[in-house]
Amino acid sequence: MKLLWVILTALLLLSQLTPGGTQKCWNLHGKCRRTCSKKEKMYVYCTNSKPCCVKFKFQPKIQRPWSL
Repeated sequence: MKLLWVILTALLLLSQLTPGGTQKCWNLHGKCRRTCSKKEKMYVYCTNSKPCCVKFKFQPKIQRPWSL
């Protein structure tokens, strides 16, 4: 009976610790969130109308034709 309580407690704790519902975007380098962190920037929008937060190192470099 004690083993059953230990297993149920472990399953309850694991279900609380695992995050769920974050959708991946931008070639699996970004996450769909309501707000981006300081180390991320919104680049495109996800299919659920939330911004796709991508870290700076994964964003494409903008090439301007007027800069040499």
